[in-house]
Amino acid sequence: MSDRVRCNCPRCTIRGLLGPAVIITIGVLFLLDQTRGGYLAFRNTFPMILIVIGLISLASALAPMEGHISDSLPPSPPGTAAPQNPLPGQGPGQVR
Repeated sequence: MSDRVRCNCPRCTIRGLLGPAVIITIGVLFLLDQTRGGYLAFRNTFPMILIVIGLISLASALAPMEGHISDSLPPSPPGTAAPQNPLPGQGPGQVR
């Protein structure tokens, strides 16, 4: 397993549903294409994928970020130094 800390805030949880929602939408559209045909053919219904992506993105943007974990690294134990910036000159205090 990785040492990556997983964020469980509502925004990240909703964003994590994007992939499964798109796969399910594609499956339903192909199922409709096979069972009904005609007007419900995939070529007529594929914009539903864009609608699902838009709805999930909108829900993610409107969701609160309470408890959001912004760092992908686990917190360092007490008494240890903060990790150094691996790219010199790219720190937050650098102005260009």
